[in-house]
Amino acid sequence: MSSRLTTRSDIGELMRQVSSSMGLPAGQKAASCRHGYLGALLKCDPHQGLSSSKAAARLKKDGPNQLEQEPRLGLFMLFILQLTSFIIILLIIAAIASIVVNATNEGKRDEILSYTTGMAIFILVLLNAGIAAYTEHQAGNALDALAKLSQPEVSVLRDGEVMNIPTVDVVKGDLILLETGDVVPADLRLLEAADLKVDEKALTGEPDDVSKNTKIKEQTKLTPENMVFSGCPVASGKCKGIVVATGMNTRIGDIAKMMANSDDKTGGGPCDCLPTSAENKTPLQENVERLGARIGVLAIVVCVVVFIIGLLIGTKDPEFPESPPWVYMILIAVTLAVAAIPEGIPLCVTISLAIGCQEMVEKNVQVRKIAAVETLGSASVICSDKTGTLTEGKMTMTKMWSCGVEYNITGQGFDPTKGQVQRTGMVLPNGVNSNRDLGVRSTLLSAVLCSDTVLFLGEDPDTGEATWQYRGNSSEAPIVVAARKIGLPEDVATGYRRLVNIPFSSARKMMLTVSDVAGRTSLCEGGMPLPAGTTGFTVCKGAPNWVIQSCSSILREDGGVYPLSEDEKARINAGVVDAYSDQALRVLAVAVGFRGEPAAQLENDDVPLDQKFESLRSNLTLVGMVASLDPDREGVRDSVLAAREAGIRVVMITGDYLKTAIAIARRVEILNPDDNVVEAAVDCNTLRPRGDDAYLPQEHMDEITSRVRVFARAKPADKLEIVKSLQRQGLVCAMTGDGVNDAPALNEANIGVAMGIQGTEVAKGASEMILTDDNFTSIVKAVEKGRSIYAGIQKFVAFIMSVHIAEVIQIFFCVVVSMPLMRTPLQILFLILVTDLPPSIALGMEPGERNILQQPPRPKNEPIVLGWMWVSILLNGFVLSVVIIAVYTVSLHHYLGVVFLDDILKAKEESGESQDLVDEQLARARTVAFISLVFCENVRAYICRSFSQPVWVDLCTNRVMQKAVAVAQVAMLCAVLIPFFSDQILGLDGLNIGAWGWLFSLSGPAATLVLCELSKLLTKWQMERYQRQARPEPKKP
Repeated sequence: MSSRLTTRSDIGELMRQVSSSMGLPAGQKAASCRHGYLGALLKCDPHQGLSSSKAAARLKKDGPNQLEQEPRLGLFMLFILQLTSFIIILLIIAAIASIVVNATNEGKRDEILSYTTGMAIFILVLLNAGIAAYTEHQAGNALDALAKLSQPEVSVLRDGEVMNIPTVDVVKGDLILLETGDVVPADLRLLEAADLKVDEKALTGEPDDVSKNTKIKEQTKLTPENMVFSGCPVASGKCKGIVVATGMNTRIGDIAKMMANSDDKTGGGPCDCLPTSAENKTPLQENVERLGARIGVLAIVVCVVVFIIGLLIGTKDPEFPESPPWVYMILIAVTLAVAAIPEGIPLCVTISLAIGCQEMVEKNVQVRKIAAVETLGSASVICSDKTGTLTEGKMTMTKMWSCGVEYNITGQGFDPTKGQVQRTGMVLPNGVNSNRDLGVRSTLLSAVLCSDTVLFLGEDPDTGEATWQYRGNSSEAPIVVAARKIGLPEDVATGYRRLVNIPFSSARKMMLTVSDVAGRTSLCEGGMPLPAGTTGFTVCKGAPNWVIQSCSSILREDGGVYPLSEDEKARINAGVVDAYSDQALRVLAVAVGFRGEPAAQLENDDVPLDQKFESLRSNLTLVGMVASLDPDREGVRDSVLAAREAGIRVVMITGDYLKTAIAIARRVEILNPDDNVVEAAVDCNTLRPRGDDAYLPQEHMDEITSRVRVFARAKPADKLEIVKSLQRQGLVCAMTGDGVNDAPALNEANIGVAMGIQGTEVAKGASEMILTDDNFTSIVKAVEKGRSIYAGIQKFVAFIMSVHIAEVIQIFFCVVVSMPLMRTPLQILFLILVTDLPPSIALGMEPGERNILQQPPRPKNEPIVLGWMWVSILLNGFVLSVVIIAVYTVSLHHYLGVVFLDDILKAKEESGESQDLVDEQLARARTVAFISLVFCENVRAYICRSFSQPVWVDLCTNRVMQKAVAVAQVAMLCAVLIPFFSDQILGLDGLNIGAWGWLFSLSGPAATLVLCELSKLLTKWQMERYQRQARPEPKKP
């Protein structure tokens, strides 16, 4: 179920609610408040917590700590809403009119078969509504997934005691205790934090765990360092915090509000008396509705005109001449309504899109909302999240520097069985690598000894397949994977008992460990030698500039340790660290030290931790540096180039730093080498120069988004505003993403595309399509398929519309020249929904043109039927009318000897008791016209496969068409040959038309083939002229 998001001013208000809901002074935030002041505001004792009575009172006042959800429309209400479209209302009126007129006709009221037309129309209406309602009801709810982000219970300090309470009972002012593995239950201001890291990927989109502390400082990151937010898991460490916001006032609540329906903005449904279920309609839905409304109005006008003409000339029913003309003209008006209203188009579109959904699965795309299949084909801009979409979302070591030598590391993700270490610039034979180099083994083993992360082969909870996973810190995972690639065993660290462990902290900028190496002469087989008497092996791993400053020596390739001068430190920082950082690599330096003290002395806990750290990190030896990145997904670069060739602009919106975002955008060709990054890439602070909730005016915002292809440091509200700005420019916007932070923009975009493997359930619930392989490349394949589906829909819409125009012309002609009607409403319904439907569906499955991805995206407001297509439709409808009227006229003369209605009525009067014979002969003439029309439509199905190419080009490439035409032929034979069904229900008589009737019916398709092919000459000329005028060469995206 689609939903419209809040306005920009509303978003600013939402972002202020964390402060306002706490009762803080205007503009003041919890992150900037001191502990004592915050505790006093929330009336919370920092040692005792809230009292149970006070907590109960606040729970009653503020409500439970959970997200509010608007009730979803039920299946019945969705069904009712489907009956409110203009075309459906006209069909319902036509069905009622048919039933009422027959009920008031003395000659027909007692015949149950006289009501078949009305009942058939009702069945059609109910079938259409049922399919559409069921499809929409199947769509998931993103707010349901948001509500599942929390854990059932949490530890809280109340009445001076630690207790576990349900997460929904948490209130403002509660003191929460969290440890590794816990999920933050509400937004907390930290009071105590011990080596705390929180996984905020779902909220910010960034893969690295975020270090947290209790300090008050100017906010430079996406989230304050002294706060943790609801729904985020604790990756390591522990903390105590005070609840400052619960439920809908949390950051997750802000996202929920942005995704919720806004009744004030969207209004109600039809006549403001029903709810609305689809505020964010796709271009196809809007085009079909506009087309249907125009045809519906035209149908009303035609029905009124024909009704008046029929009354004026006194047209009578040839089967019941005694009935008044106005009764017969109402039945003719119903026939005209059925003939004019394209009731088959919505059903055919639904079936075509459903088949497209099935074919999309083969391209790793799961469609949640059926009408969205074609929307991606009209996309003119794709806004993509970086982490997990353009990149793997799995930090991978790609480079290493050790002993003055640079190495490349191959492979992606966490699979240690794929990849190896190779010296940069050295071409090695297959199977030969640098895994045994002293520097490589020494650096990676040292880094593993200073890590707490474990790699294991576990079962994927979604697919059930065995996948490589890690438990611990995301920045250490690449180290453990690389160590396994060079052959270090899984349990290598267990052979080095850890004596000292000083965890990473934001103040120290590094982690330090001391391991027991007593009795060893080298670190490992092929590793660096250890000085005699070494008992403790110190490893320091952390920020390069901090680690290098602690080093006084460096390891060389020969295993020797040499002095490290200040000049060489500067060269390493400039030539290695800065070079890696410019490539968006995350760099960690590894240094070691050698201790000769007894193990017991090193393990002494009486020495303060900071004092021990300062002692152990002095005079270290620089061993090497490891550099990791979130690698590009395979094929992303080619897909970005293919999208550009298709006239689609790819925009990256990420929470990462601008420098990192630019480097990745260059790698995947979102930014070209000659692009001016000042113009093409911006920090999202540029969009809100006056603060978090004050965006630039719309015209300035639109100017920026029209040229920028990389947005960095983006918050959820920024992504939403960027999408809205692009939509204001008339662009069809597709948004891809996988995190909770992407959900509002996914929901607002014309089509949201979520990641199926790494995507959160929130992102999936907010999207229309899901990439089951999480691969950006699948989007371009889906674009191609979407364009092909839309082109097929245009073809069968033109095919069906020409049939309706021909039916209207034929009925109008019969009334004006006073001939008996060629067909009944039920025969028209059978033609459109039974014999014409299979070829129409086959046209919808027509293979796309070979150069379809080289064509520019169609404009958002472009009608589904273009001007030159109307010329083709009218020409085909006119040709079909002339041919079938000629066939019908000759058939009337052959079977009845007369043509006009007055002559037929006169013949019935003269025949006396043989009046039924006249009706039988009339049915035979109608049958010949009916059979000829089906043959003509089957021929036209092949003709309409192309608007400009001759029918014989690629004649049999669409195998579905052969099957569809066969089905149509079988349906036609059933309609004219099966007793009772043919004569009593449809009023046809194929058993008695004779050989002449069957042979003469073939003259229609022969004439249709020649005339329609000749009309293509005009259509081709007009199509080429339109493409030259309306589709100029697109600008380089």
